[in-house]
Amino acid sequence: MNKIKILFVASEAAPFIKSGGLGDVAGSLPKALADLGAEVLVVLPMHKNLNREHLTDLRHVDSMEVVMGATSYGFGLYTISANVPTYFIANQDFFNRDGLYGYDDDAQRYAFFTKAALSMLPSIDFQPDIIHFNDWQTGLGSLYLKDDFQKFTFYKDIRSIFTIHNLQYQGIFGDHVLSHLGLNHNCFTADKLEFYGNISFMKAGLKYADFVTTVSPTYANEIQTSQYGYGLEGVLSQQKDQLLGILNGIDYDEYNPQTSKDIAFNFNVDNLAGKTKNKAHLQKMLGLPVRDDVPLFAVVSRLAEQKGLDLIPAILGDFISNKDIQLVFLGNGEHHFEQMIAHAAHAHPDKINANIKFDAKLAHQYYAGADFFLMPSLFEPCGLSQLMAMRYGAIPVVRKTGGLADTVTPFNPKTGEGRGVIFENYDFGGIAWATEQAIHLYSDQDNFQKARKNAMKADFSWENSAKEYIRLYEKLNDNTK
Repeated sequence: MNKIKILFVASEAAPFIKSGGLGDVAGSLPKALADLGAEVLVVLPMHKNLNREHLTDLRHVDSMEVVMGATSYGFGLYTISANVPTYFIANQDFFNRDGLYGYDDDAQRYAFFTKAALSMLPSIDFQPDIIHFNDWQTGLGSLYLKDDFQKFTFYKDIRSIFTIHNLQYQGIFGDHVLSHLGLNHNCFTADKLEFYGNISFMKAGLKYADFVTTVSPTYANEIQTSQYGYGLEGVLSQQKDQLLGILNGIDYDEYNPQTSKDIAFNFNVDNLAGKTKNKAHLQKMLGLPVRDDVPLFAVVSRLAEQKGLDLIPAILGDFISNKDIQLVFLGNGEHHFEQMIAHAAHAHPDKINANIKFDAKLAHQYYAGADFFLMPSLFEPCGLSQLMAMRYGAIPVVRKTGGLADTVTPFNPKTGEGRGVIFENYDFGGIAWATEQAIHLYSDQDNFQKARKNAMKADFSWENSAKEYIRLYEKLNDNTK
């Protein structure tokens, strides 16, 4: 049987550049697919702030152009040699900028990138069976494939998958951009791109892809409801037979407490002495009292409402004053949350530390040093941080939603099964109860260590999820024969 051929199209991917979970997945899923025998190529924009240490053998492949509407845009095509060959679309006007998103012309930038990714294929003599588009930035890809490219023999049998990584971010723009994207107003209807008077790149991905996936089974169900659907729940419900939740994984080579160079002391589930040393190292580094008789809770997160930051005040005031615990934060985000946490750290310097910045490498030390990992999300498509934390022996304390519900099972002291603490109600009482349960668990060290080892032994590597994707790719490919 011939290898399945996949083109993986994303706006970001580790280790080159990432702003969140999409970058982690786009960096690790293609690698897992290749390990299973698929022939995979990744294509990314050549952003200004790419990590240059991973581009040492970058070479120019071709100079090409894309026509959108009345305008022709040139681009350079570059590649690097790797286990998963990666291509970069270079255009100075669109991508020689700081940051990835938030520009007034994001519609044109990412429509151009997506169309360029399709255009490059004959030049590199790669004819994929499946093109896998990811999140709103590539939402127009399946539309371009079907309306512009499949009239050419090279493209006619190619099928597409679109993955929702976070439905909250939809790529919504005024209909005035249609002409700049090479689209006409025939697309501006309720059964196509129109979304409450605007156009939605996310909706385009849902309507035009041959199949839609999202990043956990529970989230696939949640987004069909008004609470989590962000106005697209009707579309998703109508297409539920073409929607599948496949749980994300993490790269177990990168997140390995036995070999990681980003933590002070290596350890494994059979020898946890290094875990205790990492806790003391983190406490000392952050200026907290070095104590092993108190539970250390860590929050490593974008500081935003989605991540449950609205609930944090429930444990910053009287609760932490009356409890013998420590709470450390690593992350940045919305200004009022940054201020809230910084103020709490100033008020309780012996119990709270706030590190208001994003630092992916430093996050490893937080996971390795923490006893508990606090993640009280309002919603969570999959969540990777709880998987990383468990890998490093930090027991997750989470709300029952999305991928958190699919990956964290409550610890049962009677059976010794389970690997976390879970609460359901999104309110102050819920998070306070869960934190109290974690403190109680820590006071029972035999059960605490059972829960810790259960968390570390859980397998959230990419292998099983990648196999699900391979089965889906092959099913779609077989349907074209």
